[in-house]
Amino acid sequence: MGTGQALARRSGGRRILIYSHDSFGLGHLRRCRAIANALVDAYKDLSVLILSGSPIIGSFDFGKRVDFVRVPGMIKLSNGDYTSHALDLAPEHTLEVRASILQHTAATFDPDIFIVDKEPLGLRGEAEATLKTLKQRGVRLVLGLRDIMDDPDQLAPEWERKKAMPALRDLYDEIWVYGLPQICDPLEGLATPASVRRKITYTGYLRREASAYAASLEAPSLTDEPFILVTPGGGGDGEALVDWVLHAYENDPRLNPRALIVFGPFMSQERQRDFRERAAALPNVDAITFDANMESLIAEADGVIAMGGYNTFCEILSFDKRAIIMPRTKPRMEQHIRASRASAIGLTGMIDGDGIRDPRDMATAIRQIRNRPRPSEVIVPGLLDGLDSVIRLVGRAFEIGRSPIPLLLASEGG
Repeated sequence: MGTGQALARRSGGRRILIYSHDSFGLGHLRRCRAIANALVDAYKDLSVLILSGSPIIGSFDFGKRVDFVRVPGMIKLSNGDYTSHALDLAPEHTLEVRASILQHTAATFDPDIFIVDKEPLGLRGEAEATLKTLKQRGVRLVLGLRDIMDDPDQLAPEWERKKAMPALRDLYDEIWVYGLPQICDPLEGLATPASVRRKITYTGYLRREASAYAASLEAPSLTDEPFILVTPGGGGDGEALVDWVLHAYENDPRLNPRALIVFGPFMSQERQRDFRERAAALPNVDAITFDANMESLIAEADGVIAMGGYNTFCEILSFDKRAIIMPRTKPRMEQHIRASRASAIGLTGMIDGDGIRDPRDMATAIRQIRNRPRPSEVIVPGLLDGLDSVIRLVGRAFEIGRSPIPLLLASEGG
């Protein structure tokens, strides 16, 4: 279908397609959801379609004129390879199916703007063909990056292998960094051409609001008394945090304040059963598996003990919560870098979980969390301007409009 024919067949208002490759964890999905909901609130003639590999995307509420297409999931193994999440297909075949769905969805939906989350060419390059087709149609191509990607020594060879920098140079019109340069530059330490640097806009962090839907607490006893929220995000790599918190309360049954532990949907069933039994034996601990309205839980909490994921960090800032972060260091240093820099300027506290996890250290952190300063006591201009900035950037892209061009990729150098 030619560009003119595609445009002639369009009906309705403006359109944005958002692609989130990840099938594991909640970070990518929740970031894309926050952006989509904010955009349809700002532009009443806008429809947003999210392409995602998340198996739990249907558990979340979306704004009017936001919908999603779920592609078959892929799971990253410990050796770095990928396998199909549910289908009995070879990984290569599953990737072909995903790429085909992405291409056909983009061609039919015909977006004005295509926002890619984190992976410049998608999982194993599955978005490359779609990016090239949309580039020829004049669609505005945007790469959205979280504030921190990884330690530069790890990110540089990864992006070299994935041919990420040529994609940023030759395909993308804009690069939005959902953070601030005074906290972190996600491309720090990389050989980034000036032409790519000129495309970067730092938006600030993405402010969150409590959902219109009340949090569906499985622990009603917590609704009438103060509690701290313990969250390892998606939970797939959060067992150490939950275990350490439980040990603190087991070591001192009189420990206060109360704790509500949210395991996360990707924590193994076996570990959840073990943790739930331990929590049931403690007078000041309750535990639930998951709540899609985590914003409401964080808004209600007196304080937060969490890993250092991007979305949880945004929620801690948005709801001005005193917080202690126990970041992971594998497979990426992202959380540790974020927690270290946030702690250095006083936005959150930090506790190291890589050494000996003494329950007394965690108990001390729990007792002292109410005495910590709130994030709002640290003045960082533009800290939570992310969604407002994205709305402005989208408006500017709409004003620029489409400029269909023949795709002439530059050489690998430059």
